[in-house]
Amino acid sequence: MLNLIINEWHPLLTGLWNTILCSLIALIGSLIIGTFFALLEISQHRVLKIIGHVYVEVFRNIPLLVITMAFFLIIPMYIVKINGFTAGTIGLTLYTSAFIAETVRAGINSIDPGQMEGALANGLTYGQAMRYIVLPQAFRVVIPPLGNQFINLVKNSSVLAFVAGFDLMYQGNLIANDTLATMPTYFIVGIMYLIITLPLSYYMRHLEKKLA
Repeated sequence: MLNLIINEWHPLLTGLWNTILCSLIALIGSLIIGTFFALLEISQHRVLKIIGHVYVEVFRNIPLLVITMAFFLIIPMYIVKINGFTAGTIGLTLYTSAFIAETVRAGINSIDPGQMEGALANGLTYGQAMRYIVLPQAFRVVIPPLGNQFINLVKNSSVLAFVAGFDLMYQGNLIANDTLATMPTYFIVGIMYLIITLPLSYYMRHLEKKLA
């Protein structure tokens, strides 16, 4: 196993970097998109509410691999050429954003309606009240489930291996095929995923306690 690390350190680190980069982009993107569609879901306008609901139900109930393959095969064919890394990152972002939207929506609904009414009564607009009063409280409530979503996002980034995204799992597959050292290779890959997810898990717990 040590020889494997010494001989294959470059592709392993390349895969690790691509996994981290994909996860960071998807994390930021899914949090923004998910929050946006959560706000649409609780909107008083029927059309906006339907749009938000349709988006969440579509991307939440289609397998991540299907979404990723659609971007990898269909988008380059009819719109613009994109590589596997981009297709996988877009698919992961949209897929995760649907779950984050439901999490944020539940957090917003858990806040006392009097908070919004009081903010409006004091002269704030709906957008200002949501931004400064409701959303900060909602995010404090949903930190634990959001942390789970972020950890799942990192693990789900392995979908890039199916579209030549050069992530950690893709590089692991190549190394296993070339060296025939299947078990040691995937053991190393598993350890490298832990290197990413464990600090994130501990940080989310720390943040949860800090904001409790």
